[in-house]
Amino acid sequence: MKLAICNEMFEDWKIEDVITYAAELGYDAVEIAPFTLADSVLDISEAERNSIRKSAEDAKIEIAGLHWLLVSPEGLYINHPDADIRQETREYLLALIELCADLDGRILVFGSPKQRSVMEPLSFDEAWDYAKDTFAAGAELAGEKGVILCMEPLSSDQTDFITNPDTAVDMVKAVNHPNFQMILDVCSTAKEGLDMPTQIRNCAEHVAHFHSNDDNGYLPGSGNVDYPPIIEALKEIDYTGYVSTEVFDFTPDPKTIAKRSIDFLRTLI
Repeated sequence: MKLAICNEMFEDWKIEDVITYAAELGYDAVEIAPFTLADSVLDISEAERNSIRKSAEDAKIEIAGLHWLLVSPEGLYINHPDADIRQETREYLLALIELCADLDGRILVFGSPKQRSVMEPLSFDEAWDYAKDTFAAGAELAGEKGVILCMEPLSSDQTDFITNPDTAVDMVKAVNHPNFQMILDVCSTAKEGLDMPTQIRNCAEHVAHFHSNDDNGYLPGSGNVDYPPIIEALKEIDYTGYVSTEVFDFTPDPKTIAKRSIDFLRTLI
């Protein structure tokens, strides 16, 4: 297992400074939310991409990949009833895959709860088919670029589309491409009342990424989740990917969160 930290909590930091600080703490990787780099990844120049990649190389740390993929630009929606919006979203997803590869990233996390819920007049099955078609296109390019696009089951207070790990596995099987897999998130799994070690074992074949946090949306070990069995389950399935800390409460400051998170996880791993 490798330890990573998500960058959006370093709100006003340059990404190069986040990379340097994470490396100093001993993290193996940084996971990037694209909206922290630019409103649209189409505006991130080749020079900027090279600079980020070189910063990671110089710090001897990896770019884990990208998450919060569709926060910006506004209007993107993976399974919107409007075909033009779906096409625009598909094209943007492909651009995100290109960015991930340019940064030497490995993983793209498709969470984006507000850009995937079932929208009237669509049925769940119609929304499912639209999403599957776009994920299939993404998986093809991901295969060419050597990255993995991951479906993230999110709690039902965030979205009504794929809230259970089993349903995420169903989507993975429907797309049926080795470069489309899934991620598990501790907070979302806990909110759904599911046992994370059980989910890890059940989904072992398809788990390509892992978000560490707690049932309170804060850093791992700060809430009611029993963490040792989670890490043991990851070890049991021979998980060698990233355990990436993603929090939704940025207090008191990013340095404290990053330090406490890695110290806690190291004691278990």
